[in-house]
Amino acid sequence: MSAIDDDPVMWRKSTYSHISGDCVEVGLTATGEVVVRDSKSPHAAKLTFTAAEWDAFLAGVASGQFSREALASPGAPRGG
Repeated sequence: MSAIDDDPVMWRKSTYSHISGDCVEVGLTATGEVVVRDSKSPHAAKLTFTAAEWDAFLAGVASGQFSREALASPGAPRGG
């Protein structure tokens, strides 16, 4: 069992979630880590980010780095 499983997290679900409630939930641990989980499988694996990683992700979202247009451009970085 990971520290996250033992750590109480207040989960937040988007107000734009599907009518069935299926969506991604985000929470903050007592140690300041940001955790992300699938609301359909709350006991499955969770993604964990440091505050700096989460802030960088949000900055990328705000700047349009993850828009469909940016991801489809020929120069877009590819995962792998």
